[in-house]
Amino acid sequence: MQLMYWLLAVTIALGAAFWVYKADRRRAVPLPWLTALLRGLVILSALLLVLVPDVVVTKHTTERPVIFLLQDNSVSAGIALGKDSATYRNNVTSLIQKLGDNYRVVQCGFGDQVREDSLFTYDRQGTDIASALDHAEEHYGTGQTGAVILVTDGRFNMGANPMYRQTAYQGAMYTVALGDSTREKDIRISRTYANRTAALNSSFEIRADIIAELCKGYSENVNLKEGNETIGSTAIPVNGDRFDRSVSFSVKADKAGLHHYTLSLPEAAGEQNTTNNRRDIFVEVTNETKKILIAAAAPHPDVNALKDALASAGTYEVKLCGADDMPASLEAYDALILHGLPSVRHRVANAVTASRKPFWIILSQQTDIAAVNQLKELTHTGITQAPGRDAVLSLSSSFNAFTLPQRIAVIADKMPPLTVYAGNVQAAPGSNVLFTQRTAAGTLPAWVMQQSAVPTAILTGEGIWRWRMYEYKNFDGHDVIDECIRQTVAFLCANNNERQFDVAMPKRVWSDQEPVSLTARLLNANNEQVNTADVQLTLTDSAGRKQQYTMERSGTGYSLNTGIHAGGRYSYMARTSYNGKELTAAGSFVVESIPLELMATGADYGMLYNLAHEHNGTFVTANNVAALYDSIVANNNIKPVILTNSESVPLIDRKWYFIIILALAVAEWLLRKYWLAQ
Repeated sequence: MQLMYWLLAVTIALGAAFWVYKADRRRAVPLPWLTALLRGLVILSALLLVLVPDVVVTKHTTERPVIFLLQDNSVSAGIALGKDSATYRNNVTSLIQKLGDNYRVVQCGFGDQVREDSLFTYDRQGTDIASALDHAEEHYGTGQTGAVILVTDGRFNMGANPMYRQTAYQGAMYTVALGDSTREKDIRISRTYANRTAALNSSFEIRADIIAELCKGYSENVNLKEGNETIGSTAIPVNGDRFDRSVSFSVKADKAGLHHYTLSLPEAAGEQNTTNNRRDIFVEVTNETKKILIAAAAPHPDVNALKDALASAGTYEVKLCGADDMPASLEAYDALILHGLPSVRHRVANAVTASRKPFWIILSQQTDIAAVNQLKELTHTGITQAPGRDAVLSLSSSFNAFTLPQRIAVIADKMPPLTVYAGNVQAAPGSNVLFTQRTAAGTLPAWVMQQSAVPTAILTGEGIWRWRMYEYKNFDGHDVIDECIRQTVAFLCANNNERQFDVAMPKRVWSDQEPVSLTARLLNANNEQVNTADVQLTLTDSAGRKQQYTMERSGTGYSLNTGIHAGGRYSYMARTSYNGKELTAAGSFVVESIPLELMATGADYGMLYNLAHEHNGTFVTANNVAALYDSIVANNNIKPVILTNSESVPLIDRKWYFIIILALAVAEWLLRKYWLAQ
């Protein structure tokens, strides 16, 4: 359309110029073509203001590709480099300078967090490789980053496994291995698994992964203790140079309160690193009965299966009701299980939203998906309608909301299909998916939980009663399926703490290199969070020494950073006075003197090689870091990025444009005055 207006303006301007040219020739003007040209330019410029007020200007800029250098600044990286650190630093500095001629080099040091202001310090007390790679993607984009140079020993003790992280990055990755890949004799407790809370008189599991290297012939027991009492002991017979095994202990929660357990392994003969032979575990045993309402759109065997699973725990008071008999007020319940609700006949979405109670939706034939999506503000999950179909669910390997029963993977493989009534399921970022279903559109969530202000859970199909029957048929019990049901309800009730005053910690085991923080919550008579009262906290160490703190007001709650503490066991007592009532909250935690960086030693060449191979890069050792320059220059995929920007420029806002029109008009007028050709 703009081209048509240009052609129209030029045509009119040419016509006017031709008319002036003929007239000036009759008048014997010395240079008629000049006056005609000036008249045509004046008319063309004026017409463009009306016909083409905006001119599109396209600009092309070329940006150099980004080379992202991620340098491991953890303590273990410094140990791995040893005396060669100065030589290595010079080689890396030289590489950065050479790359800087053709590329934009961004340098970051990482450990437990990413810092762009320091390299070669080797003072970080943890290593999170996955977060460092995420930082490169998030801050500089997957398209602009030409390559990532990852320099590390490959030993991570925080965050996800970098080999299994989900990434959209398609560029090259070059890995530089620090340290020696030679293995040392070591047996260690790699990871521990336990739920943070357990119900009184229930049984819960504490699990641990044991890894041994070059310890063939080792035959000792891993011991679980609470204080000086040994709760369980399991033999660890190591029969090879590489050994790994998971051990499990069943613990009876027979006393309410915070329980501190320790797992320990005797050292192997000749083992140098014994700091990783012990782990601390905290479990809080609660004596609170939770009231659960199970409301169903129609009678269904799932309802009794859910009730039986919860009743066996002894900590849930379960009430069953039909949709027509739902209580007018839901305030008396800690969590809701809605089977087939909301439905077309029973519009309960508004009542559920108004109650702000955690809820678990189980889709059935009666469920109205449109009404379920009305709860998206709370569930953060969108679901599309689909006819009922049988679907076999698979256990999700990324689930981490709570510790799963040890045999769940074996049992889940033998479970019959559920009848699923959902098409596409779009779970919110950060959701925890327990089971998935495979469809033509790919793998979709089927049993999903969302931790937010109002915890929610969704199961996209019915038939969980068949799971309990099949487990009983094949494994002489239904403990695993029942535990999944109970833990899902416990997940919903986890933040539903009715205590008026409470102090919480993000974890119970801290390193002596990180500050210990606490938060507190005070509720008024309407269960609204307030912080009008002062809160005093007393911290006592294992030697009986006490420190006094005043918690700071933060939002509508309280927070406190007590700083870094020496290794040992600590207890705290918080006190406040509200409306003439004295309120207290107590707890304890442990500060470990075990550096995370010593939990595993040596370099993981295999992982670094696989990362480079997966991303079409190159793997080198630290003394060959200079060779990366030739590899990067030879990579034709690392190219400059050409950015095209189109901008609409309004002519009426440009003063110079009016000056040009005026200059052309004045020039023609002066010439005519001079030639007396007016």
